[in-house]
Amino acid sequence: MLDGRWRAGVERGLGPVGDRLRRLGVSADALTIFGFSASIATAFLIATGHLGWAVLGITLAGLGDLLDGAVARGGGETGPRGAFFDSVADRFSDAVILLGAAWHLSTVGPRLPVLAFGVAVCSMLISYERAKAESLGLSARGGLMERAERFVMLGFGLAFGLLVPVLWLMLALTGITAADRFRRVWREAAKPARLSVTHSPRTPRSSRRREASGRDAAGAGGELRAWWERHRIAERRRGRPAAARRTRP
Repeated sequence: MLDGRWRAGVERGLGPVGDRLRRLGVSADALTIFGFSASIATAFLIATGHLGWAVLGITLAGLGDLLDGAVARGGGETGPRGAFFDSVADRFSDAVILLGAAWHLSTVGPRLPVLAFGVAVCSMLISYERAKAESLGLSARGGLMERAERFVMLGFGLAFGLLVPVLWLMLALTGITAADRFRRVWREAAKPARLSVTHSPRTPRSSRRREASGRDAAGAGGELRAWWERHRIAERRRGRPAAARRTRP
């Protein structure tokens, strides 16, 4: 939801910052690594109970995720390699932060780490649905709980000591988002199938007619060639003795 409404405007606002960083020699990959490292530090801070400092870590990780795109676009570094690296780093960052949350919750209750694990599973499913849909030429953007919303809500829970209630809310909203994306992609993917069913009766019939006519033509040509070969062989056999008799003294 935030990605669709505000991300484009935020990226345009960060464009000058990205240009400045690029002129200073900072690459998009370096910023991706910075955000990745900030996520690891955030996970360690959450696991050790330093929740206030973890808010700063989440902020830095999100800032690195925004700036690497601005630097890549400003320097013309956008491409499949950078996009793949950024996507993998984002998925690992999400997982490691929630792993730190699970470690921290293990000191609060023996079953609470499962809560963080459930949020991680739903988050990975949301990301996978989008990636798979886009690889098929479909769209799976949007939803109540995209990556930006997850960062904001988790930061809120860490800042105000509401980690467990916020994780329960995140679990519900990520589950709804995953189900909604599945529904939208399922309906969009069914549209070409309906069109193909509507137009398919004519095409196979015409193709079958073309194939049948081709086979008939090929069969007729083959029979004609076979008859001509048999006729030539018979003519040669009949002509050779007569020629032989004419050449004898």
